[in-house]
Amino acid sequence: MKMNAPIALFVYNRLTNTKETVNALSKNMLAKESDLTIFSDGPKADKDIEKVNEVRNYLKTITGFKSITIIESAVNKGLAASIISGVTEIVNKYTRIIVLEDDLVTSPYFLTYMNDALEMYENEEKVASIHGFIYPVKKELPETFFIKGADCWGWATWKRAWDLFESDGLKLLNELKNRKLTKEFNFNNSYSYTDMLERQIKGKNNSWAIRWYASAFLNDCYTLYPGKSLVANIGMNEGTHCVNGENFLDIYQEQIQLTKISPIQPDKKHIKIIESYFRQDDKPLYIRLLNRLKNILRPLYHFFK
Repeated sequence: MKMNAPIALFVYNRLTNTKETVNALSKNMLAKESDLTIFSDGPKADKDIEKVNEVRNYLKTITGFKSITIIESAVNKGLAASIISGVTEIVNKYTRIIVLEDDLVTSPYFLTYMNDALEMYENEEKVASIHGFIYPVKKELPETFFIKGADCWGWATWKRAWDLFESDGLKLLNELKNRKLTKEFNFNNSYSYTDMLERQIKGKNNSWAIRWYASAFLNDCYTLYPGKSLVANIGMNEGTHCVNGENFLDIYQEQIQLTKISPIQPDKKHIKIIESYFRQDDKPLYIRLLNRLKNILRPLYHFFK
């Protein structure tokens, strides 16, 4: 009998976002049949204690899952260390995992899609993970498709793939350069993932996700994406459910039917669609101008931070 993958949810001090994330997850069709482990990171400073405790008090009221385990860290690990250690702990025990953070609102069909795909691709060594989010591109994508590497907004994996994770960013960057893969890694230079990796190496960000992407990429592994997103990130728009002006909860209610294994290789036309999104070709002018302004101000922010 197929067992549903355990869910790991990583939270910190954002009570409103955490409530929205849990509320949406609990409405998933398989929620009552799924084990949920919540990793609550400790406060960075005294000023964070109250908000962390508010979240922890709320966590104790959650219902609607097969089981709920809350792991409270006495110290602040930071998101990267918390996710790396938490995912490792779960996959070492259960061999597979579904991972969410406290700002990801999911479709009611998210868990179904994840568990079906985990089962379907379990023995496909070239499949590193399953992803629930896809960029809000204008052109139509197939129901599911593959992109080389791995991703981080609502995802799932197996122990065999997570064992490939390399925490040393410099080692990853050097290998990308030595194998002359930086252009492909950057989606044909449409988005500078190498810049993100370099910033992680310099301590200017603490991204576990860029190292996960690079680890899977360098091992020539792929991630399955849905043609329509089953996840919305509410952390960057203050709790609203909007994606390019559309209401996530209205437009992403279709169940993805995984009836056959997709070819485990990326289609160039799908990559071109993502590249176009990264290059902002299909974004409104005001968004393109805002993103350019952010790129100009980013070095100043990190200089004065």
